[in-house]
Amino acid sequence: MIVTTTNQVGNREVDSYLGIVFGEVITGVNFIKDFGAGLRDIFGGRAQGYEEELINARNEAIQEMMQRAAALNADAVIGCKMDYEVLGQAGSMLMVTISGTAVRLR
Repeated sequence: MIVTTTNQVGNREVDSYLGIVFGEVITGVNFIKDFGAGLRDIFGGRAQGYEEELINARNEAIQEMMQRAAALNADAVIGCKMDYEVLGQAGSMLMVTISGTAVRLR
């Protein structure tokens, strides 16, 4: 499955548009990662625990979108856009969403 932020795929033409597909992931960030990130906030440096959580959530959202496109017999998802939000009372939840247009190519 081809996934791209562009509205076309190389030299191939879009044969049919199958609809908008989405992938959504909401994940909690645990106390240990919060504690480590708090130390990084004080002393500087990268918050590796948060980075790993973000990478995992992003990959899961992409995979979910690809599965939904495959259910439509799509060859590709074009025009993808990704968004990140923090949710929850203490900002302890991370939401990653991605959307694009499922298409069949010639």
